[in-house]
Amino acid sequence: MPASYPRIPYGIGSFARIRRDGLLYVDKTRFVRPLEDEHHAFLIRPRRFGKTCWVSLLECYYDRTQADAFDTVFGGTDIGAAPTSNHSSYVVLRFNFSAFSQELDTLKERFEEYCERHLRHALALNRDLFPDEAVRDILAPSGIDGKLDQLFYHARRQAIPLYVLIDEYDNFANTVLAHHGQAAYERFTHGEGFYRGFFATLKAGTEQGGGVERLFVTGVSPITMDDVTSGFNIASNISLQPDFGQMLGFTEAEVAGLLERYRDLGVFDQDTDAALAIMREWYDGYRFSPDAEISVYNTDMVLHYLKASIPNRRMPRNLIDDNVRIDYGKLRHLMVVSRRGAARPNGNFDLLRHLIGEGRAQAEIRSSFPITRLTEPENFLSLLYYFGLLAIEGESRGMPRLGIPNQTVRSLLYGYLRDAYDDVELFSVDQHRLFLLLNRMAYDGAWRPAVEFLRDSIAEQTGIRDYLAGEKVVQGFLAAYVGLTDFFLLRSDVELGKGYADLVLEPFAARYPDIGYGYVIELKYLKRGDLPADEPVSPTALAALLGVARTQLRRYLADAGLQARHPSVRFIGLTLVFHGWELVATEALESPSDATAERPESTVSGREG
Repeated sequence: MPASYPRIPYGIGSFARIRRDGLLYVDKTRFVRPLEDEHHAFLIRPRRFGKTCWVSLLECYYDRTQADAFDTVFGGTDIGAAPTSNHSSYVVLRFNFSAFSQELDTLKERFEEYCERHLRHALALNRDLFPDEAVRDILAPSGIDGKLDQLFYHARRQAIPLYVLIDEYDNFANTVLAHHGQAAYERFTHGEGFYRGFFATLKAGTEQGGGVERLFVTGVSPITMDDVTSGFNIASNISLQPDFGQMLGFTEAEVAGLLERYRDLGVFDQDTDAALAIMREWYDGYRFSPDAEISVYNTDMVLHYLKASIPNRRMPRNLIDDNVRIDYGKLRHLMVVSRRGAARPNGNFDLLRHLIGEGRAQAEIRSSFPITRLTEPENFLSLLYYFGLLAIEGESRGMPRLGIPNQTVRSLLYGYLRDAYDDVELFSVDQHRLFLLLNRMAYDGAWRPAVEFLRDSIAEQTGIRDYLAGEKVVQGFLAAYVGLTDFFLLRSDVELGKGYADLVLEPFAARYPDIGYGYVIELKYLKRGDLPADEPVSPTALAALLGVARTQLRRYLADAGLQARHPSVRFIGLTLVFHGWELVATEALESPSDATAERPESTVSGREG
């Protein structure tokens, strides 16, 4: 093993530190050039996608007080070989609005203190441009808005170029919204609110002759920007522009290059093709423009995998880094409303249920929208896209087609649905018991106990019944609870045997190589209204449905590709017949030896058939 290799900069947002310490860096500096054409820009990207490191890069590149370190920091990079004329020529004022105390009672005071501290720091670094008298004038007003106004005035009069960088602009706003509600949020983002005032001052500074020559802002959604700027009129939103689609995140070629690099250095002994396939399954799939030609991988998750694997270790036991998770509590206000002291699901909750069942949706991605219009379906879907919970798959009939980008996000969405059902007291189960039953399902082929556990739980909890209407909704519900574990990779509407299986549970062999069973599930659904109340489904109708499913499953189980991918796995074909919320029949068909069996194992209405 070599004595030295580039360490993984997991969790490190300082570009200067990454470069000076010789840490791993995938060169993205070429994007500085097109960004210079956008004097005032706003970029939305999901959590942990490299936004802070990019803001740090811009600070290192443009800050006039870091000119002496330019060659050290940018040597060997694309922009270092051919820098623009603007490098090392700005007074940089940088804020990170996730970096101060966010208690509601003292939020304004903490915000003012934080901003003033960073303003004083910028003035101290640039004392040659801001003599004592100018500093006194700038700091004389009592509030940060007045201080910034004085700064912009002085910069304009003295022709001092200012570059304002704001990272995580909506971090504390989202925290307040999630934990204290919309009214508390609107107190500082609307009317005379202090945050609205801050951006009004900033907007005045960006106008012609205003003193702020360049502005770059990052966040995870456009909501707060719309609320504090009366319709997003402070900067150009470059979030959907194809020129910046690969500025953050890693392309597959870049990820493959990293694996090969560490393999050649002797510190990555996993099979690189197999590792890339796992990372593609769990981390890839993000497209940030309808015109994007290729997708990108989540930066944090790739580094998480590499950090756990180097030097010469197994893949991470948990492929999902906890830092990429959006806590359900921060999403709760989007899907749940309180009525008479009780939590109730809203229209967004219904949209999420259908989205998980369908696996995709079609909608225009809105570039901005206020908090008051978040219940509109296109706005909610747009927000899920900005959060990284949906990704652009392509276009259809002139509109973006959105889908779940990877297994990580699929797992997160399943968790949100389970949490939401439990939160509004519609449905909950003993998750440990279900985990053990799913373990038996994976290792022993004992599918019946898990299926019957869910069947009985649904029957006992009447509140869930109205929320299990429609085949795709039922499919999403089942997937959410089977997805409690990562024993299986869950796939919906999978092409097999010249047809499409509703749900395929493929063993996650890379993590659990000794799992012996997989499942191909065919759902059949009868509406409750198709029969008189309480009238059972007739044996003839059930037999017809089971016969159709049996034919489909035989074809799916005989699929050569399925068998080639998992030669040592026994796939069981399961038919589940639902009459509304009620599971009224099951049938099992095993593969490959039983793929043509005439008497499959069946259960009808809980009785052996």
